[in-house]
Amino acid sequence: MKIAVYGASGYQAKLVLAELAHRNIDMLLIGRNANRLREAATTVGIIDAAQRVADTDDHDALVAASRECDAVINCAGPFTSSGHAVVRAAVAAGCHYVDTAGEQLYTKTVFDTFAREAERAGVTVVPATNDGCVPGDLIARLLAGRLQPIEEITISHFIVGGGGMSRGSLRSAVETIDALKAGGLSYDDGDWRTGTPARHATVTLPGARQPTEVVKCPLSEVVTIPRHVPVRHVESLVDAAVGAQLSTPLTPQIIDSLPEGPTEEDRRTQRFTYLIDAVGRNGQFARGVVQGHDTYGITAVIAVEAARRLVADGAKPGVLAPAQAYDPTSFLDFLAPYGISWTISLSDTPPARQ
Repeated sequence: MKIAVYGASGYQAKLVLAELAHRNIDMLLIGRNANRLREAATTVGIIDAAQRVADTDDHDALVAASRECDAVINCAGPFTSSGHAVVRAAVAAGCHYVDTAGEQLYTKTVFDTFAREAERAGVTVVPATNDGCVPGDLIARLLAGRLQPIEEITISHFIVGGGGMSRGSLRSAVETIDALKAGGLSYDDGDWRTGTPARHATVTLPGARQPTEVVKCPLSEVVTIPRHVPVRHVESLVDAAVGAQLSTPLTPQIIDSLPEGPTEEDRRTQRFTYLIDAVGRNGQFARGVVQGHDTYGITAVIAVEAARRLVADGAKPGVLAPAQAYDPTSFLDFLAPYGISWTISLSDTPPARQ
């Protein structure tokens, strides 16, 4: 098995490389700059790993590099402007594809653009294999098995600490600032729509006495969950304080002056809680809770495992949501040694929300 990492010199990508090395998976580093690729390989301690230079505007070079591998993990954000080129090349090379994107509209365009191409090529494409979308999507599938039919699913993300975002994440936020300010897509009665007001202004976390204010935020779970869960409405929320930070524009100069990403200590002390709240049409309620630490580190683990499973176990060709490509319980349980816990509970009364 050989897995390529595109954008291999970036902050998230180096964590992916380290995870591949830890698991003794053969890898290929692909990026735009040979010097930066060598520096990344040296930093991670994989100086003998194969490297290829290929820009996103050089389709032939991307295809040739992808053909050397069984799967591609794309870590090169902003994905909105460059991700499609890497997907297209992987599909043309007959190579499975996953990425670490958190850009909601980009995730939707991958489904809209490449579904038939991937099916014809016999490969599987799973976008947004990150710390939030994969667990949230898998939990939603499990909720659907216990609570049917479902009227509404609300996904809420809460992150404490972590030392801020990487430069790549900040650049993605700048490129998608309009969607961030507007709250992104909601899913309503069979289609994805913009401009839909949030149904909830607060969410109460497990064990909390007081609710936390939340705002709409364009998370990829809104795109993936309705593809395998019959549901009338899906929306995604974040802590209002975090939402305000994400919606604050930054200049490229400011981003370039910041650290490449959080320190290892910042990542170690970070904590996150992701809630997947479902309302059944029969009046029942269900809540899935995912908790852990180190969003960037967990994204690396998830992306590597997502690519590995496509190569080792296979999945239906096409563009798939995580729960369409992987067994939910198996994948979630795989994350337990990495500090990820998950629970599902059913109730006749809803979690405290407004």
